[in-house]
Amino acid sequence: MRILVIEDDPILSDGLRVGLGLAGWTVDAVTGCADARAALAVARFEAIVLDLMLPDGSGLDLLAEMRGAGDTTPVVLLTALDEIPDRIKGLDAGADDYIGKPFDLDELAARVRAVARRRDGRADPVLRACGMVLDPAGLRVVVEGREVPLSRREFAVLSALMERPGVIRSRGELEDRLYGWQEEIESNAVEVHIHNLRGKVGRARIETVRGLGYRFRVGAP
Repeated sequence: MRILVIEDDPILSDGLRVGLGLAGWTVDAVTGCADARAALAVARFEAIVLDLMLPDGSGLDLLAEMRGAGDTTPVVLLTALDEIPDRIKGLDAGADDYIGKPFDLDELAARVRAVARRRDGRADPVLRACGMVLDPAGLRVVVEGREVPLSRREFAVLSALMERPGVIRSRGELEDRLYGWQEEIESNAVEVHIHNLRGKVGRARIETVRGLGYRFRVGAP
């Protein structure tokens, strides 16, 4: 999952980028509304963590702007404005969840997972398909009762495929899930991760659709 953090405190922003990265996600961070607009114009994110008090405007105004433009990306507000009227105002403005500062990083990660899950219309916190179970919270994959160790990026690719079994994911989509702005994309990285995953979870489960991308094969043994 690729997440955008909009937070102007550099120490907190770096902490969120590292901490949420350890939770298995690709995290991009910006410090204000203008940079956030630029980021949203060129990239797709599975969730956004948004501070309300930004140096060049209000996070609530940015949120209202997003919703008015039809952007349905899940948003978790993260702010020191934590009184009940502030929460109500934020949720009514279109936020999916709200957490006050100071906060627990594990709780924030759980809330991000929850809003992303609701976006996909899933109630089950784990992904299940074709004898496999993928646990986003524990970063665990079990194949026919046997736990299989994966690298962070292998896990990200498999998550993208299992979220929508049978749906083709292009190489570009998978690269977006794997790499943030400051990371260099290796020319054959996706192909390498797919090759490694097939060796670990079974070749039949991941299908190549020539010229289009890859998909998790529905009904694979």
